[in-house]
Amino acid sequence: MITLGIDIGTSGVKVALLGEHDHVLAHSSRPLKVSRPQPGFSEQAPEDWWQATCDGLDDLKARHAAELAEVTAIGLSGQMHGATLLDAAGEVLRPCILWNDGRSEAECAELERDWPALREVTGNIAMPGFTAPKLLWVRKHQPDLFARTAKVLLPKAYLRWRLAGEYAEDMSDASGTLWLDVGARRWSEAALAACGMRLEQMPRLVEGSEPAGQLRPELVARWGFRRAPILAGGAGDNAAGAVGVGAVHPGDAFVSLGTSGVLWATTARFAPNPARAVHAFCHAVPNTWHQMGVLLSAASALAWWASVCGRSEAELLAELDSEATGASPVWFAPYLSGERTPHNDARVRGGFLGLAADTTRAQMTLAVLEGVAYAMRDAQQSLSGAGTTLAEASLIGGGARSPLWAQILADVLGIPLHQVAESDIGCALGAARLARMAAGEGITVARAATRLRSFLPRPGQVALPAQRHADWQRLYPLARDLAR
Repeated sequence: MITLGIDIGTSGVKVALLGEHDHVLAHSSRPLKVSRPQPGFSEQAPEDWWQATCDGLDDLKARHAAELAEVTAIGLSGQMHGATLLDAAGEVLRPCILWNDGRSEAECAELERDWPALREVTGNIAMPGFTAPKLLWVRKHQPDLFARTAKVLLPKAYLRWRLAGEYAEDMSDASGTLWLDVGARRWSEAALAACGMRLEQMPRLVEGSEPAGQLRPELVARWGFRRAPILAGGAGDNAAGAVGVGAVHPGDAFVSLGTSGVLWATTARFAPNPARAVHAFCHAVPNTWHQMGVLLSAASALAWWASVCGRSEAELLAELDSEATGASPVWFAPYLSGERTPHNDARVRGGFLGLAADTTRAQMTLAVLEGVAYAMRDAQQSLSGAGTTLAEASLIGGGARSPLWAQILADVLGIPLHQVAESDIGCALGAARLARMAAGEGITVARAATRLRSFLPRPGQVALPAQRHADWQRLYPLARDLAR
């Protein structure tokens, strides 16, 4: 069986062809740009997702037409939380407000005040990145568009609409809207009413491994499929990544160093801890949930620093000793777009501290790597407060390719971390696996990813990061007060 996975990320769209035994036959990617029309705003044009998807599939057809023709099912993965507003004709009303947009901080406070049951039902604290407060912002600031909104879709649900003409969303992505009763796995009419929304404005709900539409005939012809592929329910990006590394059983875990950072733990039940800004969401597979600690800036912090330096990320990392055991004399707070776990603070901003006349670029680069690792330890402590202790974790995302960063993370978290195969296309791989499930195969297709290299906490290096993390935590109050 050949399946196709499509992942709409923040920085690009990836498509991957998956053959038997998880063999990746081919993949293609196209970049995306983020618009920031005002400080704290983050938007993308949904048409850009569509064009990037079409370009990626056109590329696969040009290079692998025979394999592409045999695809039986398509799985979708997407960046979570984005508010894509459509009118009654299915036309986009405004650019999508993205997951890392911070404009709706006031609306979060209003939602918490006006609907006290929010945390109990959704399992999460109201954060500007989530979808519901974005719609409250639109209602307040763009009332004409709010009145014309017939459907609110997350990014991958919009792609499904363009591919199949179907309004459907999976449980994992829907969990990030603050409109889902996460424990019951259904839309909460009370949550919708608190935002002036109605049930008919929501797509129907499906499990990620269920069939949810069929490719439009004109697209079947465009890409040369022998038969119309079905579309799986799919997953939010992190849930898709979990399926890609086989984290589908309680106790499975991974660390993601992508644009954002994620510490993930699969759970057998709904286990929220909103007081520490832990996300408690549905998994993309039935009767399974997960907890996440989320950083808004992870590998993107290194990308930002590289752009400031006028160097590539690889060049900056090459300046560091890959076996470095010392700590940087410089401190870095990675709050470039605010922060989620544990602070839920959209306005805080990052920065360097401890700069001296002899500070080197390499020391500042190392501080960036350490700052992200310390922020991940914050997330680890938040999950621990929710009763989840991790023994080991897979390591995925673009940042996971750096052996030094992987080792720093292992030291700071105090657990073994494992680089795994295909981590750079993990979300698309997970989507393709969900497509196989939708086509009739069982959950066993989501087997554990092949480990390429393991990083163990180094003797003598665990106590130092623990103490430095305690010192590093003093940066947040300083950054918070300066931002205000």
